[in-house]
Amino acid sequence: MTVWKRLPEVWKALPRILIRIIGALLALAMLGLACVALILGQPEEKEADQTVQPLLSPSPAASIQEEGELRELVATFPAPVMSFMSGSGMVFVSGTSADAALGGGFGRVLTLNWQTPAGEPVMLQSIYPAEGLELLKGGGFHFSRVAGPTLFGRSSVRMEAEDRIRVHAVTEKGIYTVTVPRGAVERLGAVAQSLQLFTAE
Repeated sequence: MTVWKRLPEVWKALPRILIRIIGALLALAMLGLACVALILGQPEEKEADQTVQPLLSPSPAASIQEEGELRELVATFPAPVMSFMSGSGMVFVSGTSADAALGGGFGRVLTLNWQTPAGEPVMLQSIYPAEGLELLKGGGFHFSRVAGPTLFGRSSVRMEAEDRIRVHAVTEKGIYTVTVPRGAVERLGAVAQSLQLFTAE
């Protein structure tokens, strides 16, 4: 009998109960949609962060013997090229640009040979793309416990061979190496300070 007496009150409260149930279901649905959007959005965010540089089609190797031709060689490279700033006192010897197989295409290695005023050889290499560490040939080098000097504001990795010291740094655009004779290691810091990234523009 009590139940029948309370039935009108239940009928009056029914719309509020239904509204609460519908609100709770909508909230759960919105939460589910938000989770799905986050899950689907994660790969897109990762892809946006990882800017993969395109590989190159093969092109003929090029070489120069005069510093005045350096701009033409730099123009063939798809990233900034590391070279000495004017007034460094370094003497230009030669330069080459050659492609190397990488993945399903080609990377490019631009090599510049210089000499210090004392006649010590300094080899600079600019390597494209930045993901092409395998283009950095071994040549008997092993990692050193000594940190490399800063190259244009970036930390470098120092590697050693029997008669040479090589340091390299990686940027978003390429890999850059400096190789000097072991006897010139004390001047490596000064050499690094004289380097800059150049483009043909």
